[in-house]
Amino acid sequence: MNDMKISVIIPTLNEAANVGPLINYLYKYGSEKLHEIIVVDGGSTDNTKEKSISAGANTIEIDKKSRAIQMNYGAKKASGDIFYFVHADALPPKDYAQNICNAVLNGCGVGCFRFKFDSPKRLLKINSYITRFKGPLSGGGDQTLFIQRQLFDQMKGFNENYMIMEDFEFARRIKKKCALTILPGEVTVSARKYETNSYLKVNASNILMFTLFSFGVSPNKLSKIYKRLLTPVSANRR
Repeated sequence: MNDMKISVIIPTLNEAANVGPLINYLYKYGSEKLHEIIVVDGGSTDNTKEKSISAGANTIEIDKKSRAIQMNYGAKKASGDIFYFVHADALPPKDYAQNICNAVLNGCGVGCFRFKFDSPKRLLKINSYITRFKGPLSGGGDQTLFIQRQLFDQMKGFNENYMIMEDFEFARRIKKKCALTILPGEVTVSARKYETNSYLKVNASNILMFTLFSFGVSPNKLSKIYKRLLTPVSANRR
């Protein structure tokens, strides 16, 4: 167990500004625990793939713009003992690899980190503070997610019917099977969604989407509603 290796899996779509620095960061702080970085691109029209390849990641392009599908595909190609799913606009804590391995050695099958935004705005600190507590909203994709390979296979991966909320759907299933651990380190997350939209609009949209999800609204309808609620972020802003 002490020689366990981590496969980092990053789904991307037009993330040329972020993917290279993220990969370099992960390699720099991953130590001997980091086995590989797999980037699964959903058909970027910028030079995301070139940046990813240049930074040294195993870069795969598929014709599906869906994080669930991209992450599942990356997991199929991964050969590590632990899968670590990271969004392209997030930076894990510097000791991410050692903390993940220590958690798994101590019996943790699945977990995530707290997060903080790359913005000094006070209202965003409220959102960040909440991520240290377990609850129905814990385990969202911005917190990143690590999981033992065997457990991921048992769960049959992410539900590919979901274009959004795939992280919460997966976390909900996981929590029925075992405890999801929140590690004390903080992932630094881009505030670009809040900069493109307003704080109130993003939070109101998130609450609405989670409520609809909880009441069983179909994945397709969730996706259509969400697209009407928020303006897409610029891929060139961290």
